Formats: sequence, C-alpha cells, structure tokens
Amino acid sequence: MVGTRPELIKLAMVVRELGRHPDEFDSRLCVTAQHREMLDQMLPVFDLRPDYDLDLMRPDQSLEGVTAALLVAITKVLRTDRPDLVLVVGDTTTAFAAALAAFYTQVPVGHVEAGLRTHERFSPFPEELLRRMMTPLSTFHFAPTRMAAENLRIERMYDDAHVSMTGNPVVDAIRYIVERRGTQATNLYERRAKHMLLVTAHRRENLGEPLERICRALRKLADRNEDVEIVYPVHRNPNVLGPVTSLLGGHPRIHLIEPVDYVQFAYLMAESYFILTDSGGIQEEAPVLAKPVLVLREVTERPEAIEAGTALLVGTDEETIVREAERLVRDEKHYASMARAVSPFGDGHASERIVRILRERLVPDAR
Repeated sequence: MVGTRPELIKLAMVVRELGRHPDEFDSRLCVTAQHREMLDQMLPVFDLRPDYDLDLMRPDQSLEGVTAALLVAITKVLRTDRPDLVLVVGDTTTAFAAALAAFYTQVPVGHVEAGLRTHERFSPFPEELLRRMMTPLSTFHFAPTRMAAENLRIERMYDDAHVSMTGNPVVDAIRYIVERRGTQATNLYERRAKHMLLVTAHRRENLGEPLERICRALRKLADRNEDVEIVYPVHRNPNVLGPVTSLLGGHPRIHLIEPVDYVQFAYLMAESYFILTDSGGIQEEAPVLAKPVLVLREVTERPEAIEAGTALLVGTDEETIVREAERLVRDEKHYASMARAVSPFGDGHASERIVRILRERLVPDAR
C-alpha cells in the first residue's frame, strides 16, 4: 500500500524483490494516490504498475477527509483480495489508514521503517502520532536502525510482534537510481557559482513564520556569498509557493524551479555541495551520496544521522542557518567530516532482508 512518492521509493525495491520469488509470493501493489502527480512520476522509474489505483487525491483535502476516504476504499480492497499480509511504509496517512483497515479485516501488517520517534506529539505533525499508532496495529516491524528497533522493544507490544533491524530500503532505492539509471544531466537551472546548495522546505510545522525565516536566511546566504547559488524545487502548495516566491524570487543566484521527479532530484543531490531540508527521507538519502545535510527542523525522528555526523539540526532560526551554512562553505575540514561520515541507515540490502524474513515467517518450508 503506497500513497506518496516517498512511500513508493521506499517500498519499490521490496516489491521488486518479492517479484523475484513468484512461486512463493503473489504480491499486488495498491496505490491510493494520496499524492497523485508525484507518485505517478515514480512508477516507471522502478518499472512498476499498480494492481489497484484508488485515485483518492482531491484538491485541498483535509486530514480527516483523506483519512476517512482511505479507510473505506482500502477496506474494500482487503475484503475483496483477502491478502495474507499488508505491507506499509513510514508514517503517512495512507500507511496509517491501511494499517487500521488491515486490523479491521484481521489481516497482519508489516511496517517498513518502523520505530522512528521524536517523542514530540506534534512534531512532525501528524506523522509522529501516526507512526506510534501504527505500532500496535502491526505484527512485523522492520526497523531501519538499531535505535529504531530499541524504541520498539521498550514499548509494550503484543506477543506475536516480530521486530527486525533491516536497514532502510530507501538506501537500496537511491543506489538503484544512481548506479543503474545514472545521474541524468538536465537543464533544470543555469549554473552560476562554485557551490550549489539544494533546498527543500514544505513541512506543515514550518508553514508561516518558520518558512519565512528560512527564506530570509537563504536570501542572506546568497547575498553574502558570491560563490554560492541555491536551487529550490518549490512545492505547489500555495502556503509554500507564495512566501518562497515573494521572498526569494528575482535573485540571480537563487533558482526557484518546479518540483522534479526522483531521478532528476537524485541528480540534484549528487550535484549539490550540501543540502538544506526539512524532509525526513533526504536525511537518509543524502549520506549515501556523501552530502552533508542541514536539517531545518527543531527535532528529528532520525537522530542517527545527527549522531553519525552526516546531518546537523539547525531549526528555522535565521542566524543559525546562515552561520552553519557558511561554516560548511568556508571550513573544508568541517565539510569533510560531514561528507565522509558513514550512512547509519543501511548498506543497500534492506529489501532482501525484509523479504527473507517474510519467507521464513509466512512461506511453509522456506526455512
């Protein structure tokens, strides 16, 4: 079950690995299209075609509206297909609704990327509480790191729960894109400076004044450093597009570009000097490409990246962002220490581990 681009990226390699065992698994891909356009961009990248397309995205959809629609539509699919297991990933509304629908129809749930925690109820919102509520709904918990697995073990779960540390299949995916499909040269922007900084910022908790502070920091960074240019694929949400365009538009070394597909984004990550983001997934992907990350959030559910030295939590304070970005630009030793740190999120074989565990647990005589 997938609804967004990040979900598909993280489950794609698991789906492909399941497809390598057709005598043991009949896997079916259901997309909810919680995010329609960005999801559709990814399907051909991994040579996937959905068996079910619920097409549920609506303009200005509310959390409660999309949750209700997802729950009803997914339950119908499960009552029709009666699967032996539902696989979900991460902490989206699609993942939570699918896990709840599976519980209502008494179908076991496998949760990929389980155990992430900030221990802050509303940060990120609504993801932190959704992933917490998914834990008791799930039977198989595929934790990306030792810390995530430990989070699950110290929480009270049911006796049939199975916790495994597998790594994150997003590492498998980014390696697949870069190694097999290559970093495709594009004409997304005109290169004008030595250091290209890649930016993504659109989380709910950063809308309003936090996003405006981020934008002011980015403009100051470009104004003060002629060897820096900024590439920012801007989310189409009016609450993002409006302030970003107003505060950053018109600068010769700030490129506000349309949202790009994942292959193009992988190219941008590979070409960047470092990345500023409020995304969770990029904190996992960038270290695979040896790119330092400044995290534009107050807390992160991926503290492993902070501890490993691949990422630095800078929040949304204007001066902090500028100071830490300029330090990366100016201090070669500091930059090297972050760029050379080892990714804590896996070795590119998470999908194989997940499928192996499912074979051992679900397929008769597979042991």
